[in-house]
Amino acid sequence: MVCVCPNIPVYNNSEMKGRYYEEFEINVKTGESNLTQIYLKEGLDFISQQAVAQRPFFLYWAPDATHAPVYASKRFLGKSQRGRYGDAMMELDDSIGQILAHLVSLGIHNKTLVFFTSDNGAAVMSGPLQSGSNGPFLCGKETTFEGGMREPAIAWWPGRIPAGTVSYQLGSVMDLFTTSLSVAGVLPPDDRVIDGLDLSPVLFNNSLLDRPIFYYRGNQLMAVRIGQYKAHYWTWSNSWEEFNKGINFCPGQEVPGVTTHTQEEHTMQPLIFHLGQDPGERYPISVESKEYRDVLRRVTAVVEQHQKDLIPGMPQLNMCDLAVMNWSPPGCEQLGKCLKAPESNPWKCDWPH
Repeated sequence: MVCVCPNIPVYNNSEMKGRYYEEFEINVKTGESNLTQIYLKEGLDFISQQAVAQRPFFLYWAPDATHAPVYASKRFLGKSQRGRYGDAMMELDDSIGQILAHLVSLGIHNKTLVFFTSDNGAAVMSGPLQSGSNGPFLCGKETTFEGGMREPAIAWWPGRIPAGTVSYQLGSVMDLFTTSLSVAGVLPPDDRVIDGLDLSPVLFNNSLLDRPIFYYRGNQLMAVRIGQYKAHYWTWSNSWEEFNKGINFCPGQEVPGVTTHTQEEHTMQPLIFHLGQDPGERYPISVESKEYRDVLRRVTAVVEQHQKDLIPGMPQLNMCDLAVMNWSPPGCEQLGKCLKAPESNPWKCDWPH
């Protein structure tokens, strides 16, 4: 289906301020856009306003310059040795530096927790100039291999978090909700299951919390990690249909029997890797070894408990409907940018990846 769809809106809190390619220009040909600088100014102004009012604040600052279409402002465009992606990273690095310096200049750095991370590993299917790199880790975004799921995480709080500390704690973006509440002295709601853990003992005392990480693709449990061990119950990179069109989620990293283009089930005999010794997930531990049997016993117990406790939800991406796209988001009235939505005609989505 060919979609004549509205351009993505840009929001400030819950109100639309314009749309990509319209009020917020991105030159796809040259890669030039001032969006990161706009986001930076908004962030700095917000911090200043809260500091003047002496109000506690939460700022979720999420620039998207390294997401296709990759872009950078004129001052950074062409300045890196890593193409357009490198230019975007340089600007992101500079912007974060300005935010930290601003906190220091306002004298609130010693009572502000800053946490830097990402939502997934780098996309590696967009070619050498617009793709990121996941270093030694296998594949990239849209897979449940380490290149798709492992992200950097840096916590900064002068006077509270010792500088230069390295932690080997397994964490999840879901932990940021619970951790933020803990730091603010607020109890999480008790009328629902909260998936995230409070990482404040890790941040402030460098303690380690014993916890598994579950890797899902849609509503399918693909893998589980316990400590340094990771067990794959299913493997799949992307479909043959996509691969034959030149879309490759694991360029130059194909591992026979691991980076499969069909959905391969291993639930009876999971592929188990020791990520400390094999971060690239290239050499499964022999199923005949004592190490494999010991790890499988631990992993099986954890997965069985997880599935017993799990309350399944309705997958949100099973049904598609053009009528629910961003035709008339909040704030469009003031801009005169409300669009007429088509009639609702839902269908079962086809997600080849």
